[in-house]
Amino acid sequence: MVEVVSIKPLLIIFISLSAILPIILFDKHPNYRETASVIAGILKFLVVISMAPIIFAGQVIVFPLYTFIPGLQFSLRVDALGFLFASVASLLWIVTSFYSIGYMRGAHEKNQTRFFSCFALAISATMGVAFSANLLTLYVFYEMLSLVTVPLVGHKETAEASFGTKKYLIYLAGASKSALLAAIVLTYSIAGTLDFIPGGIFAPAFEGEEVESGLLTVIYVLFLIGFAKAAIMPLHSWLPAAMVAPTPVSALLHAVAVVKVGVFSVLRIIFHIFGVDMMETLGLGVMTLYLTSFTIIMASVYALTQDNLKARLAYSTVSQLSYIVLGAVLLSPSGMMGGIVHIAAHAFSKITLFMCAGSLYVTAHKTKISELSGIGRKMPWTMTAFAIGAFGMIGVPPLAGFVSKWYLAVGAIEANQYPVLIVLLSSTILNAAYFLPIIQKAFFNNEAEDKFKEAAQAAFLPQALGADAAHTDALHPEKEIAESSPFIVVPLMVTAIGSVLVGLFPQYFLELAKQVIQ
Repeated sequence: MVEVVSIKPLLIIFISLSAILPIILFDKHPNYRETASVIAGILKFLVVISMAPIIFAGQVIVFPLYTFIPGLQFSLRVDALGFLFASVASLLWIVTSFYSIGYMRGAHEKNQTRFFSCFALAISATMGVAFSANLLTLYVFYEMLSLVTVPLVGHKETAEASFGTKKYLIYLAGASKSALLAAIVLTYSIAGTLDFIPGGIFAPAFEGEEVESGLLTVIYVLFLIGFAKAAIMPLHSWLPAAMVAPTPVSALLHAVAVVKVGVFSVLRIIFHIFGVDMMETLGLGVMTLYLTSFTIIMASVYALTQDNLKARLAYSTVSQLSYIVLGAVLLSPSGMMGGIVHIAAHAFSKITLFMCAGSLYVTAHKTKISELSGIGRKMPWTMTAFAIGAFGMIGVPPLAGFVSKWYLAVGAIEANQYPVLIVLLSSTILNAAYFLPIIQKAFFNNEAEDKFKEAAQAAFLPQALGADAAHTDALHPEKEIAESSPFIVVPLMVTAIGSVLVGLFPQYFLELAKQVIQ
């Protein structure tokens, strides 16, 4: 594979870092501060896309930085997998930047300068993970991402935010400082290198009988535990706990950065540390299939029980992330392509859903699904976008989720893993079960009926609900709810349209996925 030396990967990382200084300097001038964030996002995306001709030509871009000892260096490398992830993340960062302006101002959030600064740091770390040439570089940026997102998760500075932040940090930092670091050290001791190599780096040692299969299995398990950002059960509960963060942070966590970094890192281990042949030889694919299948189904069941909208979306994310890993460990061409394409499909649909949840909170002050009756008639743009995002997650054609789920189903047949078809079908039914009632309630339910039921319940349970408050709510309805500001509505409509376009024109992602599995 031809390597092209270029400083562009380093430049992309530093573009958003360079925005931090003007963001801080313009603390008292929000317009200038937020302009700096948007400009940095646009420049980053343009530089990322400028690498497309080289990547689509089957070449890779490299930029070595520092060599500690042979086989251990800090280096950047852009291949098809990293480029796919970076192009999606950098594009959605632009949209999220605009959305954040409307949300942070509309919700009158405090510490907005800190928010935008940490936001820039987070996307820089994400780009660093995408462009890492080896496990050492990935580990550095992976840890950086964990640290810089802590202030974002705890942004509200409440007791609930403090608890969510502690859980977030304990799970992610604890796993990476123990299991992940141990796996990296063991990998280097066996292979003598940490570089990402197509086909994996363990094959020579294994074929030479220099290492036992049991040790490689232990290393693989350590990697799965260490990359807790992938939210594979049982290492998932940090993610719902992190929902105390402002909605733009939730969108960043679920669609652009943190969880995608987790599954992206797992894909690196599968494709470029172990390799498809080694995964099959050791039976690691089958083991991971069971784990991801369990996560897909159970997280969907948990989602069904949640009345809080962001909590339901959080458990949906736990489920959907495992689609990506499941596709990779099917070890069949179509399955691997489906998993890789689902990175983009999930990103566009899920960020739309979280943005819609934020719109409901800022404008209507609604956080619970049970409160959404008739809201679709008052906020048609928001709820139409929500419906598109939900249909994308369910896998309704011609949306993005249909493409990835189609390849996953074909991949399961290719791998003779017919139980996976049952998992995919069951999860799709569960997706519909926890998304469609929200749409039905928003567009077809009568808000007056819900108010009457609430008042009736309050009459029977005055000690629990407060009779005076219930009586007041019944006599004095809420003020008229209207659509959110353009800074909120336009971005969520853009990502909703993006979900449709990815489904209609998936060739960009399919071609990159083909390069990854070749």
